[in-house]
Formats: sequence, structure tokens, C-alpha cells
Amino acid sequence: MPRKIRELIQDLQSAGFYEISGGKGSHRKFVHKNYAGAVTISGKIGEDAKIYQEKQVAQALEQVKA
Repeated sequence: MPRKIRELIQDLQSAGFYEISGGKGSHRKFVHKNYAGAVTISGKIGEDAKIYQEKQVAQALEQVKA
């Protein structure tokens, strides 16, 4: 069962990512001082996350921990 968008956002925020303005529509951009670039999450809070979104969040969290 895929995770929800809200869960991905919670994971990012727990790791120190914060949302910046600049996303259009349902797109949200998250940045971290130790992560080059931004993680963009699209979709409504209650929707299922896509596989590529889960992978992108996992990679971002791994880079921040290292």
C-alpha cells in the first residue's frame, strides 16, 4: 500500500526540511541547508504518493543524514 503525500511531507519536516514559496498548484518545494537543490512534492495531502516521490524523499533524507 503506497504512503500518503502527508507522510512524505512529515518525514521531510522531521529531518529539518522546510517549505519555500514557488510551487504552483499542488506542488510544494522543500529545502534543507545540507541538501543541494529542492525536493518537490506534488499532489493533495490525502493522495497516494507515487513511487518516484517516495524514492526522491528517501534519497534526500539519506543525503541529509550522511
